Amino acid sequence: MESTKRPRVKICCIGSVEEAKLAIHYGAAALGLVSEMPSGPGVISEGLIAQVAASVPPTVSSFLLTSKVEPLAIIAQQRRLGVNTIQICDQLELSKYEDLRQALPGIAIIQVIHVTGSESIEEAVAVAPHVHGILLDSGDQSLVIKELGGTGRIHDWEISRRIRERVDVPIFLAGGLNPDNVIAAIRQVEPFGVDVCNGVRTNGKLDEVKLSQFFTQVSESFNNSSVE
Repeated sequence: MESTKRPRVKICCIGSVEEAKLAIHYGAAALGLVSEMPSGPGVISEGLIAQVAASVPPTVSSFLLTSKVEPLAIIAQQRRLGVNTIQICDQLELSKYEDLRQALPGIAIIQVIHVTGSESIEEAVAVAPHVHGILLDSGDQSLVIKELGGTGRIHDWEISRRIRERVDVPIFLAGGLNPDNVIAAIRQVEPFGVDVCNGVRTNGKLDEVKLSQFFTQVSESFNNSSVE
């Protein structure tokens, strides 16, 4: 699906209600709230996730990043925290998505695909019919301590573009994005949305200057492509 609209922006690793408000002020369509992970930045307590999710207006998506792979555990987590979107960061058996969708009507299910090579294309094609969207990131689930996001690394955007061309659900592009490379990423992949964590932070805290620059660049990418 080719994007004809300005890509939506998801600001991930939100660490407080104040960071959430700042991201929304600049135009974030979605916020990422990181629950327990084997590695990576941005993990906050479930109590804080619930507090932030409750503060988010209905027009903004609250993404719960979960490392859980059992439907009952994911369902219980969503019900505790009140988020409106589940981002599954590890691999799930295909048969389990229907359990989630039946138990959580009205909750969007987003599956992360960690783009490691061309095999990621078939992985995305297989999972797409079972979810509401796919997020392409640069982790590695094969490590002893799994990397499920927040690596700050980019991956092969050509593979991401091929995934976007092959599936019929919205694609979010993540992995090492920042104000300096997001225009190139958007032009190459043409995603539905872009997702950034480290690229708008300084010493782990949301940096308003970098945040403003990122949104400016996203708008610039759309404005330029609209007149070409």
